[in-house]
Amino acid sequence: MSVKSGLGTDPVVGLIGGGAKRRKEYKVCNRLQEGKRPVYAVCFNFIDSRFYNVFATAGGNRKSDLWLRFVMETVLKCAFLHWEGADGALLQFCGKEALSTCIVQQVGDKRSIVDFQRGVGQDWGCVLKANGDLMSKVQRIKALEVTIYQLLENNGIAVLQTYVDDDKEEAFYTVSWACDDSNSSLLIASGSNGVIRVINAGKEKLYKSLVGHGDSINELRTQSLRPCLVVSASKDESVRLWNVNSGVCILIFAGSNGHRNEVLSVDFHPSNKDLIASCGMDNTVKIWSLKDFSTYVEQSFDWKESASKFPSKYVQFPIFTANVHSNYVDCTRWLGDFILSKSVDNEIVLWEALMKEHGGSNDGAVDLLQKYPVPDCDIWFIKFSCDFHFNSLAIGNREGKVYVWELQTSPPTLLAKLSFAQCKSPVRQTAMSFDGSTILCSCEDGSVWRWDAVSV
Repeated sequence: MSVKSGLGTDPVVGLIGGGAKRRKEYKVCNRLQEGKRPVYAVCFNFIDSRFYNVFATAGGNRKSDLWLRFVMETVLKCAFLHWEGADGALLQFCGKEALSTCIVQQVGDKRSIVDFQRGVGQDWGCVLKANGDLMSKVQRIKALEVTIYQLLENNGIAVLQTYVDDDKEEAFYTVSWACDDSNSSLLIASGSNGVIRVINAGKEKLYKSLVGHGDSINELRTQSLRPCLVVSASKDESVRLWNVNSGVCILIFAGSNGHRNEVLSVDFHPSNKDLIASCGMDNTVKIWSLKDFSTYVEQSFDWKESASKFPSKYVQFPIFTANVHSNYVDCTRWLGDFILSKSVDNEIVLWEALMKEHGGSNDGAVDLLQKYPVPDCDIWFIKFSCDFHFNSLAIGNREGKVYVWELQTSPPTLLAKLSFAQCKSPVRQTAMSFDGSTILCSCEDGSVWRWDAVSV
């Protein structure tokens, strides 16, 4: 179906070639290697300002029981290191100023470092003298699926917590942050098995498991105005609204005029608590309203009975359906009352839904405003991110490059193009810090990259 344009004008397209003037520079400061399976999601904690420098990652199941996590307590101030296998294993140190690797040999229960290669940053030659006695708090685990980190000064990254799902077949695709009624930080994660895990990060334990979807969950988002409300997008063609305090599924957006294929992305409006946007493999972006169902939302806050007894309401009719793209739409975000959406055609589109007022019938007309080119971004499940104030946007591509666009200008301004020789794997998701000074990239090869802005 063709796009119905309301104004008949062409969108403004940003420059990305030789005519683009870049205004910002970033440098690679750190690299984490979470294994060999993809890291699908990375997300800063914008919900709780006490933890603005904390982020979480989620990825595929690491089924090997040979993975170890070590916490180093040495003068090297290593944040963490990983080890895999028995003989000739690769050990990676992620410290405050460098990434270093070495080869570890194991004979029985004894480990020793037999080779060393300096990474980016300061000289870590003293690591050559290290041996197994320097390693403490050894923990054998079967997977590294959801991990919480903290950004440190001088480019460091520290591991705070790691969570492993009881389901060995689980692979997490998405994470988000939320708060309970006592303002405790909650980490929300889900993936292939369709169960939403709610983790109390402060108490370091599973808080709740939310069950209802009939297939995998592709994205979770939290409402900033009421951070106990979480929305999920699923392969079962539905979007669901949850209250993580009471554990109830409030609304189910599916049915007659709902999505006709897998739902890939969803987002709350930043200032209008009644609006949600979703998109998926049916090539559409849909806008849903909670306004007529506010009694269900309010009821969820006081619900004391079993979550299964809550009278979840089906919402079958979105208030708007847009056909902006001709292929899968795998990421959508509100930008004020406008919408940013991305398909597999090497660009992000900014558009406005021309909705009728006073209950009039909407015909799907949109005003295409701007386009942000992203070369080599022609595979699906690549998601972009914005900083807290929506000043800029970061998106990766299948070649491991990252493009940073300014959002508050017209025509669009390319702030930076980030590339690094060792980063060649598809960037599945980016996360921009509160002020946009740090960009994180989670990649198909299991790596997470940290880029920091530098003065120019």
